[in-house]
Amino acid sequence: MTESPTQRVLTQPALADLAETPAVSRWVRSGGVRLHLLDHGPADGVPLLIVPGITSPAIAMDFVARELTDLVLSPGSGSAPLRVRPIVLDVRGRGLSDNGDTYDLDAYAGDVAAVVGGLGLDRPIVLGHSMGARIAAVAATRLDLRGSVLVDPPMSGPDRGPYPTTLEAFLGQLDQARRGTDADEVAASWPRWARREQALRARWLGSISRDAIIATHAGFESEDFFATWPSVPAPTVLIHGGDSPVVTAAGAEEAAKANPDAAIVEVPGTGHMVFWDDPQAAMSATRDALRTML
Repeated sequence: MTESPTQRVLTQPALADLAETPAVSRWVRSGGVRLHLLDHGPADGVPLLIVPGITSPAIAMDFVARELTDLVLSPGSGSAPLRVRPIVLDVRGRGLSDNGDTYDLDAYAGDVAAVVGGLGLDRPIVLGHSMGARIAAVAATRLDLRGSVLVDPPMSGPDRGPYPTTLEAFLGQLDQARRGTDADEVAASWPRWARREQALRARWLGSISRDAIIATHAGFESEDFFATWPSVPAPTVLIHGGDSPVVTAAGAEEAAKANPDAAIVEVPGTGHMVFWDDPQAAMSATRDALRTML
C-alpha cells in the first residue's frame, strides 16, 4: 500500500505529551517494523500488554494504564503479592510505530508476539479494546498467556453486516486532524470524554496511517471474530458497553454461547468507547477481570 500525499502528522505539542506520562518508551522490531510502547513498570510486575483500537495510538490509552499501576494481584499459596506492569502498544501505523506493508489480524498478532519476545515478557495478560480486542483474541490462541481481556471487539464480519462506523467517518476525522483540530471540535463528536482525552485525540489522530485505517476497517468486515473467539482459552473476559452498537445484546449472547468458559461483563450506559464513556465503571470491570487472571 502507498500512503496518500498527506502523510502522517506528529506535531511538537503531541510529542510534548510524552513528557506528561510517567511511562518509559520501549522499542521492539517485528520483522522490518519498529514498534513503540509505553511501559509503566515496575519491571518485576505482571506484564499487561494493552492493545488500542483502530484510531488510538498508545498515548490515547495512557489514562487506562495509569489507573492500573496500583493494582496488586495476590497469587495465593503464601506467594508475595504482585503489581501489574501496564505496557501500551503503538500498533503498527499509529503513534511512533512504523507503517507496515499489511494491516491484517495475522500481522497484528505477529507484532504482539514480537513484543512479548522482544521485551522478554513472561506469560503476560493481553488487554485489547475494539481492534485491539480482535488482536488480543488471535494472540491468545497463539501465545502462552496468563489470560486475556477483550473490550468491545468488533463482531461485524462476513454475512454479519457492516461495522457501525463507516470508513468515510473515520477518514473524515483523520482529515480533520491533519488539517488542524482542537479539543472543542473533538468534543462535538465525543462529548462524554474527559477534556484531556479530547485534547489528546486532537493532537495525536493525525499520526495514524490512512492505509492502516482503510485496511483495518476492511478487515472488520472480512475477518470474522467468531472464527477465533471459540478457541480463545480461559481465563478470558469479554467486557462490552451496555449501549454499544459494536457488541449488541445479541452479540454478547452469541459470544457467551460460542465460548462457555469465558466471562461476559456488561458496563451499563456505555457505548463502544467503554473506557472513555464511563472511566470509573470501565476500570472497575477491568480490575475485577484482571484479578481472575491469577
